Amino acid sequence: MTTLKHRIPVRIRHYWKLLATCAAVLLALTVVFTTVRVAPLVTSASDDSGDQITQNIEGTKDLFDSSVGHSLELTFRDADYQRLLDSYFKDGEKDWLEADLTVDGVTVPSVGIRLKGNSTLGQLTRDGKAREGGFGGRPRGGAAPGGAPGGAAPAGGDQMPGGFGGFGGFGGGGLKAEEPETLPWLIRFDEFVDGRRYEGHREVTMRVAGMGGGKTVLNEAVSLNVLAAAGETAQRYAYTSFTVNDRPTTARLVVEHPDENFADRIGTSGVLYKSLATSQFTDQGDDQTDYADDFKQINLKGSQDLQPVIDLVRWVNKSSDTEFDEHLGDYVDVQSFARYVAEQNLLLNSDDMAGPGRNYYLYYDLTTRRFKVVGWDYNLTLNGNAEQDPTASVSMGGGLPDGMKLPEGMQLPEEMQPPGGGGRGFGGNKLKERFLASTAFKKVYQEAYQELYQKVYAGGAATEALDSALKVLATVDGYDRAGTATEADQLRTLIQQRTKFLAGTATVKGS
Repeated sequence: MTTLKHRIPVRIRHYWKLLATCAAVLLALTVVFTTVRVAPLVTSASDDSGDQITQNIEGTKDLFDSSVGHSLELTFRDADYQRLLDSYFKDGEKDWLEADLTVDGVTVPSVGIRLKGNSTLGQLTRDGKAREGGFGGRPRGGAAPGGAPGGAAPAGGDQMPGGFGGFGGFGGGGLKAEEPETLPWLIRFDEFVDGRRYEGHREVTMRVAGMGGGKTVLNEAVSLNVLAAAGETAQRYAYTSFTVNDRPTTARLVVEHPDENFADRIGTSGVLYKSLATSQFTDQGDDQTDYADDFKQINLKGSQDLQPVIDLVRWVNKSSDTEFDEHLGDYVDVQSFARYVAEQNLLLNSDDMAGPGRNYYLYYDLTTRRFKVVGWDYNLTLNGNAEQDPTASVSMGGGLPDGMKLPEGMQLPEEMQPPGGGGRGFGGNKLKERFLASTAFKKVYQEAYQELYQKVYAGGAATEALDSALKVLATVDGYDRAGTATEADQLRTLIQQRTKFLAGTATVKGS
């Protein structure tokens, strides 16, 4: 009973009598007013999150010191892992598993881990079979990609046209449940121990390349490095050896997950909202519960709510072109947004806020009452066409970046299929589309693009970031020298091509 009691959150244990009373009243109201729709309201203007951090574990070195290699070891019971897989493969649920974690020699018992990702997990197989609706190993119908048996790579190797790494490694071996050391994981330090943090972090994530291919995720490391060097908001990262139970050690990229601690780094007083993969950025009325599939509030829960996001979405969808041009600055930090949009184009990110994964966060500054867009999930950057126009929105078109094709017989996962099937132009975001289409913001965008081009490419930051990552990787246990060299050569070539092409564009030249 003591163990069960302590798994109940502290705040609930402290206020159980009040909660019980409220629940009884709510039940009575539900019975009496069964036809009345109740929307959640927050009346407090407080910016205090109210979270109680009871334990903050200090490591032997900063986990996100990217200049050195790190070590992570996970230990869990296989029976628990098999139950986790059962839940995912049968129902698509991503359950939490209790595990012990050792970070750079510091043991953290009873952390929570779960599978991370949507499209990425489409390649996950178990006993050689993909989950219904997935595309790993054997697509539906039994044929493997390219007609090869057992999920083998199509003829000609595992490289697809379009630049570095193809499309996140389509045609490669995919992800196997039998190899947990290769899977994308979300690690939460307080899932089973209330109020605990590690170096201030509630969560960290083990990354894999886009769509599950590749191992070194060099493109994401380079992207995060150059963004931080340019003074932009970006998650911290590091390379680490990663060992699961008695499985082989492999070199992995661990990335800061945007949690409450990340929100505090963005500003002194603001609310962070995550856009979900199912988000449509459309007006769905006044009821906040109708936006549950669109946005998730990360911090300041109980003192703030989704209303600012709803106001933004409704205004972007309903305002005239003149109103959009004149009043966008009332809702959004225009300078910051121009830089965000420029960054995604510079880095060829086909899965940003307008991509199928809707990979972005909104940060609402409670002082200025304006939003900033924060990028997240850069494992599909630096892919595709190096000659992508600076004024176009990099997109997956009909589910793929421009210039890329799937091997014959391979199918995209359901969430990446264009509406109605076939065609191009899947994805999109009304805010980004209207911003790029408006002549009123052409100058601010061009200025942001020129400045960032100088920092990212012309100044050599991208190449330097690649060299730095390779230097650290060479010190990490589980490092695949040959595989990394191949990926590095492809990435270096794309960086050179992108640098040269952009130098001749009107956007960069200022003409």
